[in-house]
Amino acid sequence: MSETTTSGDRLVGSADGDVELAVGGGDSEGTKRPKEYIGRSPNQLAWARLKRDRTGMISGIIVLMFGVVAIAAPLIEWIYGLGPNTSNSNLLDRTGLPLGYLGGIDFTTNNADGHIHILGVEPQTGRDIFIRLVYGARTSLVIAVSASILSVTIGSIIGVMAGYFGGWIDSILNWVIDFMLAFPFILFSIAAIPVINTWIGDEIGDVSPTKRIITIIIIFSVFGWLYTARLVRGQVLSMREREYVEAARAAGASGWHIMFRQIMPNLWAPILVTFSLSLPATVTAEAALSFLNIGVIEPTPDWGRMINASVPWLQADPMYTFIPGFAIWVLVLTFNLFGDSLRDALDPKSAK
Repeated sequence: MSETTTSGDRLVGSADGDVELAVGGGDSEGTKRPKEYIGRSPNQLAWARLKRDRTGMISGIIVLMFGVVAIAAPLIEWIYGLGPNTSNSNLLDRTGLPLGYLGGIDFTTNNADGHIHILGVEPQTGRDIFIRLVYGARTSLVIAVSASILSVTIGSIIGVMAGYFGGWIDSILNWVIDFMLAFPFILFSIAAIPVINTWIGDEIGDVSPTKRIITIIIIFSVFGWLYTARLVRGQVLSMREREYVEAARAAGASGWHIMFRQIMPNLWAPILVTFSLSLPATVTAEAALSFLNIGVIEPTPDWGRMINASVPWLQADPMYTFIPGFAIWVLVLTFNLFGDSLRDALDPKSAK
């Protein structure tokens, strides 16, 4: 496909998306000049491939929507007019079940508290499910994003060091990774988190929600860096023999400069993919710990806690279980789909 410019030149699109400028094709004197090529950077090519992936773009938009909702939770609370811990027993019957249909879903103000409840209310407490779902997204994403950033950062640094130095340093780090992978993560978390919360509790043993969240992030980070370190180590083993690394050594550059100024910038693509794929795993693990009453507890809104609280009401009010479960499923699915699309965009050969 080509397009003729006003001067007679033509813009020719190549097969890989680069733009070729054919100069002088329509020159009045008939002179021919060499063609000039306008290339695109690897980042621009990756973005172009990602934009052509409809599944990746839709998944990315949904993930972005979850992020916006989590960040804007206080604003949504102000607009909606209800807080996550606002209870109203007048919305429940004598058995503690929500009045109305499908768990008290009501788009009108013709009810006991004069407020809409677009996803219904919780049994026994009468708290609005929608606003608790919004704040639950905030809790899950704060933990998932923070833990993933820490684990990917730690894993990248350790992986670069193991791959570049090799020798006994590589052997020790590999032994540490193998040793830690032998521990079942969920079982270790169930055992470790209560002990840590006992240490950091106040005089009467209470632990603030912030400290509980920080504890979960630390536990996830301690175990989350292992796979990133192995991936980065494998990449560095091949990169440390490249010409630009040899040139840096010949120029007298230190090992730290070569690792973090020469090699690390060339690893951003696999590191970014690892980060995008670790987020859904962290969301699922956090929900599982909260469901087991090990992670986030009341009154902090959390999707895992919502599912845990809904179990006794499963038959009488299935919507209470379905709504947070569906939210977790959508978030994890879109994260995984976007991670796969991002991997294909950054490394087209991986899809072949």
